[in-house]
Amino acid sequence: MDIQTSPSDVRSPLRSPALLAWLRLVRVFVKVDRASSEELRTWRLSVAQFDVLAHVGAAEGITQQELATRLLVTKGNVCQLLDRMERADWLERRQEGRANRLYLTDTGRRLYREVVPAHEAVITRQFAALSAEEQIQLHTLLRTLDRALE
Repeated sequence: MDIQTSPSDVRSPLRSPALLAWLRLVRVFVKVDRASSEELRTWRLSVAQFDVLAHVGAAEGITQQELATRLLVTKGNVCQLLDRMERADWLERRQEGRANRLYLTDTGRRLYREVVPAHEAVITRQFAALSAEEQIQLHTLLRTLDRALE
């Protein structure tokens, strides 16, 4: 597949297509992340809190370690976030053997039902410049790259 670049993309003959793609991916991520963060602020949620809410809501009973692995962070990093979310009455930890399993509270479930569809709508609008077929192609390419980096 040939990567087409515009004159503004090519500033040095040393920039490979991989580097140009990486720089563009970072630029797109920052723009989508900003829009996402702004939208989540209406619920007083950070992106990290939304991430936890979405993961736990989709797989209640997930362990704290499984959550940390899915979020690509350490178990210690997720602990402080979970502490704040417990204090807000969005989720609870239940000790099961040596593991903490995570569940949304009733308040957390209501928040999940409101925020997840709204957030998905924001992301959908951000990607509207691409056709459905192009979005599928982009997802396929990124999944291939993601798996190759594991």
